[in-house]
Amino acid sequence: MIWNVAPEPADSAVAAALWRDYYTEVSDRYYLLHEGRRTDPDELEREIAAATGDDLAPPKGRLLVAWCAGEPGGSAGVRLLDADTAELTRVFVREPLRGKGAAPLLVRAAEDAARAMGAVRMILDTRNDLVEARALYARLGYAETEPHNDDVYAEHWFAKDLRSGDLN
Repeated sequence: MIWNVAPEPADSAVAAALWRDYYTEVSDRYYLLHEGRRTDPDELEREIAAATGDDLAPPKGRLLVAWCAGEPGGSAGVRLLDADTAELTRVFVREPLRGKGAAPLLVRAAEDAARAMGAVRMILDTRNDLVEARALYARLGYAETEPHNDDVYAEHWFAKDLRSGDLN
């Protein structure tokens, strides 16, 4: 498969469709694991509408989309938290396209975008049940760290030095 990663406006129809797919999947996985049910449709619509993606707009953020054969297959967001630190978020590849190289490409493109914004360190958080994500981040040189936020859904925190790729 040939992938192309490009910036995408956070308020575009493509971004909205990918955010809906991402949020639906991670929310359903959480509720199925913890409560044996899928996300309540009203809650899903509220949460999707509440996440505008404004924090992923330039100059302090970027939304990147991986395209394959003219179709959007996944996304990754990066936002500058301070002069040195960026946060990786919304890393997602649509299910039929997983395992075909998009996720590492998206993360590396997000790292490049963070560097271009002046960041020297990338951080992220994820959950226990997102084992594929944790394996991806470890494979790409992220090290598990102490918590850097108090997000109720965060259970694992990672960081990477963008200057050298060293773990920190």
